[in-house]
Amino acid sequence: MKKLNAFLIFATFAVAGFAASPTFTVDASRSVGQVSPTLYGLMTEEINHSYDGGLYAELIQNRAFLDSEKSPVHWSVVNDKNSAAAIALDSSNVFNDKLTASLRLTVTQADKKNSAGVANDGYWGIPVQPKTTYRAMIIARADANFSGPVTVSIVSDDGKKVFATEKFSGLTTVWKKFDVTLKTGRGTPTAQARFVITLNQPGTIWLGLVSLFPPTWNDQPNGFRKDLMQMLVGLNPKFLRFPGGNYVEGDTVETRFDWKKTIGPIEERHGHPCPWGYRSTDGLGLLEFLQWCEDMKSEPVLAVYAGYSLKGMHVNPGADLEPFVQDALDEIEYVTGDTNTTWGAQRAKDGHPAPFILHYVEVGNEDWFDKSKSYDARFAQFHDAIKAKYPQLKTISTIGDDQPEKTRVKSRKPDMIDGHYYRSVDAFIQMSPDYAKNYDRNGPEIFVGEWAAYETPFVPWDKRSQKEPPTPNLKAAIGDGVFMAAMERNSDLIKMQCYAPLFVNVNPGARQWRPDMIGYDAISAYGSPSYYAFQMFSRNVGDEILATASAETAVQGCATRDSRTGEIIVKLVNPQPTVETLKLELKGVGALGATAEVITLSGSPEDTNAINRPRHVVPVTRKLRDVKAQFTYTLPANSIVVLKFHAH
Repeated sequence: MKKLNAFLIFATFAVAGFAASPTFTVDASRSVGQVSPTLYGLMTEEINHSYDGGLYAELIQNRAFLDSEKSPVHWSVVNDKNSAAAIALDSSNVFNDKLTASLRLTVTQADKKNSAGVANDGYWGIPVQPKTTYRAMIIARADANFSGPVTVSIVSDDGKKVFATEKFSGLTTVWKKFDVTLKTGRGTPTAQARFVITLNQPGTIWLGLVSLFPPTWNDQPNGFRKDLMQMLVGLNPKFLRFPGGNYVEGDTVETRFDWKKTIGPIEERHGHPCPWGYRSTDGLGLLEFLQWCEDMKSEPVLAVYAGYSLKGMHVNPGADLEPFVQDALDEIEYVTGDTNTTWGAQRAKDGHPAPFILHYVEVGNEDWFDKSKSYDARFAQFHDAIKAKYPQLKTISTIGDDQPEKTRVKSRKPDMIDGHYYRSVDAFIQMSPDYAKNYDRNGPEIFVGEWAAYETPFVPWDKRSQKEPPTPNLKAAIGDGVFMAAMERNSDLIKMQCYAPLFVNVNPGARQWRPDMIGYDAISAYGSPSYYAFQMFSRNVGDEILATASAETAVQGCATRDSRTGEIIVKLVNPQPTVETLKLELKGVGALGATAEVITLSGSPEDTNAINRPRHVVPVTRKLRDVKAQFTYTLPANSIVVLKFHAH
């Protein structure tokens, strides 16, 4: 409100004929605090098909035939007038006790010119890229009268074009695993395709698991979609909070993220219902999360299930909670333990002998929703057990500074508290100037574990949001910018922060929430204006906080310095629909380079990116010449600007 009043005073003086002078001053004579080296990071959960059909590169939907007990959804019969086939779920003939259903394919009429079989439609299509190698894994068996061959293909939806095809033989009455390589030729990328398994003679086979992967990031088996991972790496994140928010808790205790069921070969993973209305394969399990961190050169922030689930179920503190506490200790051992420990040895068996670095463990997620008010006691039980075995680890309470004081943990002092902020753009503009100024610097560290600005007049969880674009526009990015500037100004206390949600599949029916940072379909991906705003902040930050002051302006900002190079980085956000000419002053600098680098994100508030227009709003970089310790700079309307000065 103080900043708003200052802007009104400025307007009054301007009308009266006085030459108001908007200023932004950076005091580089001394550092007022240290920027947290882990300030900018990522938060993830299975929402909007973020994992299956998204970052996790599996292309077959319902690969284990467990998505529905009634029918083999996403699978369909392939035949023509001269061939015939039928499919059905079969729970009496299964591969193991984890894959508790199979698909029975019965071909009653077929020959070499007229095959029949089954097709999978993927996650809104099977993406076909030219001159690309795909790897299929099929677990199958046959009746005594059939041994093959079996043809696997990637085929256009209308069946007229075969993009890639291969055969395998050797089926017996015993379950076997078959690996098949498919190579596409030249052509135009398309998602109008299906994965097809066919027989050219009558017979019956059972499919226990069907998996198909494109090339993955770093060629990792069971790995990540390359373009999406590249976008994450481009944010320069220092941590990843996982396995997410609601995804940690599940709707019930039984449907929580049960990490021990997510490790080992994918055919040993049953999967579980996701709280956002669809089933998770658990293909992206605990080890894959850790490898995700490793791939980004980030550290994990591990969230453990703490005895509360979304539909109100909770586990009483004490003896009832003890198995879940032990489960969390086992999970930490899997992450950090040497190979001479039980779970460290299991991690090595799963393919990663070296332990991972871990500093923070979050106990639960959004436990202010627990009407039993048991979180204080539950947190204490986890906190004490973790500290006893791993005294170097820091524990995070899920009830943060955004919640009423009376709801927070009192019986123990958390090392860190997690606040969640989903606010309108106007709310962020108003709250950001004074955000965290009066926080207790001797209190717990602060983690802003979920936040996002929304540009709509209604909240994201309002049903009207379903009619809005899945990703935000530039107006929302402006709200993001002022809040990031506030967090960076206070990054001696705010140690970590991450936007949420991270991903959204933009196909109809795929999303449950907006706004989201990154949008994609089966073929392509794009960053929202909020993605680029975050990138501008996360890739341009020093290690020393510099004091800033402003007058007669609605512009908000922050400044840091890189102590190794002397570079001063100033970030400014102009939320106004008009340009703002600032008197920019750098106090306490010695020699200053005559040129500076300027990165600008600007446009109309409604400007945005989309799957068919992925780079409409992107930052522009240029050189600024004749730089002095005092000079005027004009910020475009609706803009975020990063200025990088070379100081000596």
